[in-house]
Amino acid sequence: MPPTVQAIVVTGDVDRLQRFYAGLLEAEVVDRQPEEGELFFLTLRIGDSRLGLVADKDVTPGTPGRVLLSLEVPDVDAALVRVPALGGEATSGANDMPWGQRVAHVRDPDGNALNLTQPL
Repeated sequence: MPPTVQAIVVTGDVDRLQRFYAGLLEAEVVDRQPEEGELFFLTLRIGDSRLGLVADKDVTPGTPGRVLLSLEVPDVDAALVRVPALGGEATSGANDMPWGQRVAHVRDPDGNALNLTQPL
């Protein structure tokens, strides 16, 4: 059964974001549309979730601010170290939150805001 809600990111460079999420979260491509030819849409599996990437050459990276993706990882500190090498930006260090999570704020290569979270 497909997920009830799936986040979809529109990007001018699907390959770059696919490499970022694969390197950071071991995301795997589970769907490509069309199967051959110029890429329009990828679905990445991240654990038991899905993230869609839509190709649109008119979209430029920026500082989106209305959507925040929260991504649970096994080790926030280890993931945070990989972010710059994958083309992203760490905008904060990792902090332990009173609600029982370790959290770090980062941006993907397109500037999309992400929370890396780990249960404490």
